[in-house]
Amino acid sequence: MEAEAAKLIGAGIAVIALAGVGVGIGNIFAALINSIARNPAARGEVFGIGILGFALTEAIALFALVVALLLLFVF
Repeated sequence: MEAEAAKLIGAGIAVIALAGVGVGIGNIFAALINSIARNPAARGEVFGIGILGFALTEAIALFALVVALLLLFVF
């Protein structure tokens, strides 16, 4: 296998993590809306936790993207 082909395959595999991140963010916001709909009084506490979960999940997407870009342009 040529080195260029291996780089492209590796970057493609690294980007597969973005699909999982999309599903995770959808689940986080679905649970957030569900919990606020069930108990509107707890909105202030639940919203902060939901945004923290979103930020941590989005960080995984950024790490996967950095790995893909490193594979494409550095190695």
